[in-house]
Amino acid sequence: MKTFIELTKNLKGDHGNLPNYSVAFLGDSASQFIVQAIRGLGIDEGLNLNIWQADFNQIEQQVFDPNSEFYNFQPQIVILCKSTHNLLNQYNKISPENQIDFGNDQLTKMVSLLNTINSNLNTKIICFNYAEIDDAVFGSFSNTVESSFLFQLRKINFELMVFASKNQGAFICDISSLQNQIGKQKLFNPVLYVNSEMVFSIESLPLISSKVLDIIKCIHGKFKKCIILDLDNTMWGGIIGDDGIENIQLGSLGIGKAFTEFQYWIKKLKNRGIIVAVCSKNTESVAKEPFEKHPEMVLRLNDISVFVANWENKADNIRYIQGILNIGFDSMVFIDDNPFERNLVRENIPEICVPELPEDPSEYLEFLYSLNLFETTSFSNLDIERTKQYQVEAERINLQKKFANEDEFLNSLDMYSIVEPFNKFNTPRVAQLTQRSNQFNLRTIRYTDLEISRLSNSDDYFTFTFTLGDKFGDHGLIGIIILKKEDQTSLFIDTWIMSCRVLKRTMENFVLNTLVKFALENNYKLLKGEFISTPKNDIVRNHYQDLGFIEENEFWILNLENYQSKKTFIRTN
Repeated sequence: MKTFIELTKNLKGDHGNLPNYSVAFLGDSASQFIVQAIRGLGIDEGLNLNIWQADFNQIEQQVFDPNSEFYNFQPQIVILCKSTHNLLNQYNKISPENQIDFGNDQLTKMVSLLNTINSNLNTKIICFNYAEIDDAVFGSFSNTVESSFLFQLRKINFELMVFASKNQGAFICDISSLQNQIGKQKLFNPVLYVNSEMVFSIESLPLISSKVLDIIKCIHGKFKKCIILDLDNTMWGGIIGDDGIENIQLGSLGIGKAFTEFQYWIKKLKNRGIIVAVCSKNTESVAKEPFEKHPEMVLRLNDISVFVANWENKADNIRYIQGILNIGFDSMVFIDDNPFERNLVRENIPEICVPELPEDPSEYLEFLYSLNLFETTSFSNLDIERTKQYQVEAERINLQKKFANEDEFLNSLDMYSIVEPFNKFNTPRVAQLTQRSNQFNLRTIRYTDLEISRLSNSDDYFTFTFTLGDKFGDHGLIGIIILKKEDQTSLFIDTWIMSCRVLKRTMENFVLNTLVKFALENNYKLLKGEFISTPKNDIVRNHYQDLGFIEENEFWILNLENYQSKKTFIRTN
């Protein structure tokens, strides 16, 4: 990781070619350096962060004044950083009889800040939690004394988590966890604090910035979706082809324990919705044997979305996996114990993330934990079904090879779709699609659950969700449309998003037929679309043109008067 000085060098020069995001930083301690570090790391991550910074300890003044510079700036993201040292100073000044209520009072003030920001801005809030300070007044007994500072501090951090879990668009930047990871001596420099009111050491600024940038990238759809795993000496100790199934190292004793716990981590990622794939130089039947027969294997074949084991080049095999999953290489993480294979993949697929694993397998997990590879800002029960969906997709691809004619293949799938407006049941998945979809996303506008609920209840918008199923199984909710009333005759396509898993299935034709039918039934004459280019959505650059829209003044117009229904192999269910 770069040092603070190296990050500040990124601030020189013109970065107008990078996507620009407006960010407001509100802090109650000296924050100039942390802002510089966040901006510098943002440039490394391909984001030009235009950060407005409140004056020292002016949080309340900015938030509770509707005419403040903060609101005039109209940030897309707000970072709220209240320091533990400031909190301790307030605690020290109150009488002992009030200390038991200190946490509740502070939380009330914090929630008031957050709610006021939410009510005045359409924004996301990243709230730092509190790094722990043990003032050593009660020693370990402070965990039992409710009025102690440590007890009250931990109570605040817990309640902040509860608040964020119930308020979409609020995210916790876990400074407390970071301090546990690197130690307080690295996070905090007492000399620097006394002389400058800086609560974070210079050494820690890149690490804190990385925590912040991980959340910002997720908010804007940049995150990892898939982990691709080697097998020998990565998933188990030993070489299955040489040692045999009875001699590979797995279990609860010795080095086998490291591999077993590694597999438990992979299993949890899979259950969270991360796609798990295998890419191994091996004979397929031999590579699959531990998954099928070894009693200590945590992962089984039904946990793997795509299983590739052969003697081909691993970079080519990863390209094959990418073709099935239809996600960007920059959404993938490749884990392999072999330095040669890691370097080969890096050189041939530079977009993919390839961690430099430690030599000792017992260090794998702690190293991977420290990288925070799988940051997310959303989770739904539908994520758990993702493995099965991709396994079924592999079956479809194998079936397609048997058909010489594309239309015959599509017709054989017996595809159907359920079309519904947004509702309280599908809102989490709808919001997740707006936050996660990058490729088939015409305007790349992100919405939280709360914003989706507001749209669905507004008289100015019409909303649609589309599922897709076929004889192999159900893809689930794969597409959303948000139409905005422009006038009495025209509808603007605010959002058109589809999962890339359903490309080349005539789903876009089915969606347009549905929209046109709805528009005509409600006496609208025109559909108006817009394409906003991003680094990820070039695959839909010609989307409107291909569907028959005419370009006018940077928008795309479809006159519905003589519309001819598009060919589709999808029926309404």
